[in-house]
Amino acid sequence: MKAIRFSKPGGPDVLALEDIELPPPGPGQVRVRHTVIGVNFIDTYHRSGLYPVPLPSGLGLEASGVVDALGANVQSLKIGDRVAYCSGPLGAYADANNVPADRVVKLSASVSDEVAAAALLKGMTAQYLLKRTHPVQRGETILFHSAAGGVGLIACQWAKHLGATVIGTVGAESKIALAKENGCDHVLNTRESDWPKKLRELTGGKGVPVVYDSIGKDTWTGSLDCLSVRGLMVSFGNSSGAVPAFELGILSAKGSLYVTRPTLAHYTRDAQELQATADDVFEVIGSGVVKVTVNQRFKLAEARQAHGALHSRNTTGATILIP
Repeated sequence: MKAIRFSKPGGPDVLALEDIELPPPGPGQVRVRHTVIGVNFIDTYHRSGLYPVPLPSGLGLEASGVVDALGANVQSLKIGDRVAYCSGPLGAYADANNVPADRVVKLSASVSDEVAAAALLKGMTAQYLLKRTHPVQRGETILFHSAAGGVGLIACQWAKHLGATVIGTVGAESKIALAKENGCDHVLNTRESDWPKKLRELTGGKGVPVVYDSIGKDTWTGSLDCLSVRGLMVSFGNSSGAVPAFELGILSAKGSLYVTRPTLAHYTRDAQELQATADDVFEVIGSGVVKVTVNQRFKLAEARQAHGALHSRNTTGATILIP
């Protein structure tokens, strides 16, 4: 089968399309024949070495498709089931992948393969951020960075549905309208140095109780400046680079702040929690409350171009690969 592989960390140019042999699924695994592959920023961290992985390696955590082989002791799934997964193992950038059965979610007839691959990881990320890391309350004002990105478009719509006033950020003026169309009451441009001051003005000087930040290095200090007393900084990504080391005392100086660095893995620890999180995502999408947009489509062989598009920060909505 065809698969994207890389043997050293680096830029998009290290990715190569190769012919490989996929062994039969092992005990507790199923083989998923992919129909759509999700592209996520975490894939660039694995490729670049920010999140080191054993090399050589496949790439990608998310895909939808059909179960076409079962390993020993698998009883929860059968051949022909439509499924999706987004927590690995690495190797989703391929025609097929062997995946632990307890990390696969079943898809109902109402969920398309494209929506599943485009929204599972991003949607479950939005779910745990908004409903469990800091449960958004009706009447709150929140700040969500990268509001026109894959997670941001889902999260801002969902947060608005939960009753929040949503302040989003974007990195280009051209993205402001899209963010406003998808749940944001106000949109700030992080390319302008005074965006934290503008947020304070929007909140009457109080700041916000929570900041959801997937940008990292470039917005770290500004995000802390946006928080109200005892506010929570939720750092869940590093699209601009890793957050630099900081003195713990800055948290007390800025208002006895809290900081958390959550991951999806810790919010979907077993099969039941995983399926329940996915079901919540698909329910809110199915109800029409959250609309999923796939704005970039590439062939599997075009993985380099897909990563280049992500790094440009000019993408909006979801990006997918088609095997």
